Amino acid sequence: MNVIEQYISKGKEIADSVLKQQDAIEAAAQWFSQTILQGRMVHVFGSGHSRMMVEEMWPRYGSFPGFNPIVELSLSFHNLVVGANGQRQAMFLENVPGLADRILRNFDLKEMDTALIISSSGCNVVPIEMAEIFQQKKIKVVAVVTAAHLKASTSKRRDGKKLSDFADLILDTGAPAGDSMIYVDGLETPVAPGSTLGGVFIINSIKARLAEILTQQNHPPKVLTAGCVIGTEKATQLFEAAYDEHAHRLAKLYQQVGYPSYVSEK
Repeated sequence: MNVIEQYISKGKEIADSVLKQQDAIEAAAQWFSQTILQGRMVHVFGSGHSRMMVEEMWPRYGSFPGFNPIVELSLSFHNLVVGANGQRQAMFLENVPGLADRILRNFDLKEMDTALIISSSGCNVVPIEMAEIFQQKKIKVVAVVTAAHLKASTSKRRDGKKLSDFADLILDTGAPAGDSMIYVDGLETPVAPGSTLGGVFIINSIKARLAEILTQQNHPPKVLTAGCVIGTEKATQLFEAAYDEHAHRLAKLYQQVGYPSYVSEK
């Protein structure tokens, strides 16, 4: 096979590996449905390139409200690469202890919430601490990792713990250690990563099953849908309704932030 055929072939293997995780995907969808049906949100976090999986979940065509996408630009703004706001800083900040706590301090978290944390290596400090804080608040955590990469990597945390140590459920992208899947003759290092493929399969499998559950519970989601599918007027109505619902759900996360401590100070 040429390198194009090799990559596509390995992509099919990744799809098969996700298919074997149907029970875990079902469990994640069930947990998320309980959160959404109670009017709360599923907190979705990913730093670095894992940010792509956050935005794959919501908001985009074929997705629906019920998710709180937590994307810190300081950890995921890659466009400038070097200089101010460059990649070196982002990768440094990704391993600063305490940053996760500062991020989550902005939200009024409840036990009925759930969380989805994406980190291919599962070894960077901020996503690990995110999961740890969620678990401390008795919020169920679903982790999306690359199992082979996580196993072969060393945690950046001083105690050596990884994202998998703070997850109630683990989903595997199926990519290899190091992520890149193709070796080219004459080139020492592999190219063409695969974790994004597995991550997208996982995210959208959860999304599809979750939409089915919500519909069966008489709460069909407001799915962002293109005008070429349902007409411009209907598409516009759905966009407005979906974003309004997101705003109303999000308002609950800010409603009582810091309120207990404020009362005690009074």
